[in-house]
Amino acid sequence: MQAIKQFFKTHPHAWWGFYLPVYLAAFFIIEHFITDNYWATQTVLDSYVPFCEWFIFPYVSWSPLLVVLGVYLILKDGEGFRRYMWYIMVTFTTAVVFCILIPNGQDLRPAVMEHHNLAAWLVEYTYSIDTNTNVFPSVHVVGAIGAAWAVKKTPSLERRTLLRGATAILALLICLSTLFIKQHAVLDVIGGLGLALAVGLPLYHHGIIRRSRPAMEQE
Repeated sequence: MQAIKQFFKTHPHAWWGFYLPVYLAAFFIIEHFITDNYWATQTVLDSYVPFCEWFIFPYVSWSPLLVVLGVYLILKDGEGFRRYMWYIMVTFTTAVVFCILIPNGQDLRPAVMEHHNLAAWLVEYTYSIDTNTNVFPSVHVVGAIGAAWAVKKTPSLERRTLLRGATAILALLICLSTLFIKQHAVLDVIGGLGLALAVGLPLYHHGIIRRSRPAMEQE
């Protein structure tokens, strides 16, 4: 217990991470209550996107990516973690509020898996724990773009060109995976991209939250 207290004393920005259980609680509550009578987000564009179960692997890499990046920023870049959490809090909360105000979902999931393999099993498991509702805007898209942006803007990673490139490619694959495993419609991805840009540009490109404590980067 003393070690935990000492950690938060030396890394006070870590408290921002407690937004995540609040978000998860809100998300699973609306998942429970919003199950039908929703705005269906699929359009004719989705008929041109084939189903491919192998995209489940970049899809499930989303949570580890966000968590690992968050832990790194907590330990190495306190100011960067605050900005990362501002992005997460604003975008994720906006997505939840939108889903409450305008219940939405998509009807694109295949009724039967054509293939029987590990990827198909993972898709079916994902379907079982995550409904086809509350999909607009895509939080997977929002989070993936935010992670890539945070890595790009982290000073201690400036010379890690390979890592930054790999993160950007993974973020792109995650965005595409939402379409190919039929977890999201094209419109959901466009909405996620729009939300990511609306919040990310002021935070990361225009520097609305500036680095006022450079020493924190070496924590």
